[in-house]
Amino acid sequence: MHRSAPRLTRILACAAVPVMLVVAGCSSDSGDKDKKDSSGSSSSSTAPSAKKSESTVEPAKFTALPNPCKSIASKTVTSLVPKTKSKGGTTANSSDTAYRAGCSWNGLDDKGVKGSQYRWLDVGFTRFDSDQALGSGATRAQQDYMKQVAKAREAEGAKKVAEASVPGIGEQATKITYDLTKTSEDFKYATIVARTENVVVTLTYNGAGYAGAKTPSADDILKGAEKAAKEAVASVATTTADSKPDAPSGSTEPGASSKSGEKATDKKTS
Repeated sequence: MHRSAPRLTRILACAAVPVMLVVAGCSSDSGDKDKKDSSGSSSSSTAPSAKKSESTVEPAKFTALPNPCKSIASKTVTSLVPKTKSKGGTTANSSDTAYRAGCSWNGLDDKGVKGSQYRWLDVGFTRFDSDQALGSGATRAQQDYMKQVAKAREAEGAKKVAEASVPGIGEQATKITYDLTKTSEDFKYATIVARTENVVVTLTYNGAGYAGAKTPSADDILKGAEKAAKEAVASVATTTADSKPDAPSGSTEPGASSKSGEKATDKKTS
């Protein structure tokens, strides 16, 4: 009897422990286990969906640029730039012709005492690849398109600037016309900025009359620019990776072809 007393005391002590504590203990263990299971299950189930929801940009349509000096038909060049110094055109400097390319033509049609007519034509191409961080090639080209329009609109010294959209040239196109006085002569300018998928085409055509010759009409200059721009944009679609333009020495920034055109004009007519 004396030995059984301590045992009986322990049994009674255990029996006195509140049931709620035992339940709480069991419940806690079970909850931790369920939580781990639930966490593991959630992690494994959401991982695949996260990969699926990861967006990817669409591939750029055009992977090469046309030869800029062949992007406009020779008969078009001859009609727009009479007495052109180089029918084959002058290739603009570019560090990578797969992404930037340009060509220009200029000529002075000297009619003696009747005066002379000067014309300048240049075209530039800029291509954009798709980039996961920067967006699709078409989106990046659209952004550059807007920049080129703004650049043409803000040409230094430009007067009577007018801007309007041009239907039928690429996905989108804008024409900017203005007057500009250089070498004491009045020039008429027309710039067409167009986008076809992931390529931006910028074409400028200008002209002036010298030695008493009549200044060309703004309408004639604009019509010539639109015709040449349509041909240049169309040439992009017929280009393959095997028909890349010739790579000249040196490098230039985008849009440098227009600037070089103005310098050449000043030099020729000074």
